[in-house]
Amino acid sequence: MRNRFDEQLEQLHREIIEMGAMCEDAIGKVSKSLCTGDMQLAEEVKRNGGAIDQMERDIEGRCIRLLLHQQPVARDLRLISAALKMITDMERIGDQAEDIAEIISYIGDRTIEKDSFIGIMADETIKMVTGSVDAFVKKDVGLAELVIKQDDIVDDCFSRIKKEITELIATNPDEGELALDLLMIAKYFERIGDHATNVAEWVIYSITGVHEE
Repeated sequence: MRNRFDEQLEQLHREIIEMGAMCEDAIGKVSKSLCTGDMQLAEEVKRNGGAIDQMERDIEGRCIRLLLHQQPVARDLRLISAALKMITDMERIGDQAEDIAEIISYIGDRTIEKDSFIGIMADETIKMVTGSVDAFVKKDVGLAELVIKQDDIVDDCFSRIKKEITELIATNPDEGELALDLLMIAKYFERIGDHATNVAEWVIYSITGVHEE
């Protein structure tokens, strides 16, 4: 019985890694689309959003079956409960990548510089999502803690973007619509950073049994 349970836990492990990779791919594509004007990438993110939603449902079902049909010990319960929390945040990361893709379809070929604050936010959120998944794979508390610290960079960029956009609207009202679209994109990246932080916190919980908010 335990061997079967361990096999199911390993499958759960692989599925969470796969879902994390899908989120990384979505963020990477919207980031590249923003910087290059490649609208096809944004369209791919919108088309593929359902796959992340389906992955969440599949993993949730597996977790529930493990809880109902097996006899998990305390450490297993931590892993399964953390997995349920993690996939909720990953699904929201996918949703926010879709939201960014939708806004990109409105702004058309207006691109941003990769070294702009939005470009930096995009890079940092990709690192955070990748880092949180790596921490889960490696069962590495240190990696998870690093992800949590990175959120300060994302928050700082968002504060700077709000200031820049306020100044842009004041000095160039004709660019107001674009400015608000960029502000929304920045807000979605900021939320992605928050969700990646949540994932990292649940990784720590799955390892240590301690969840700090």
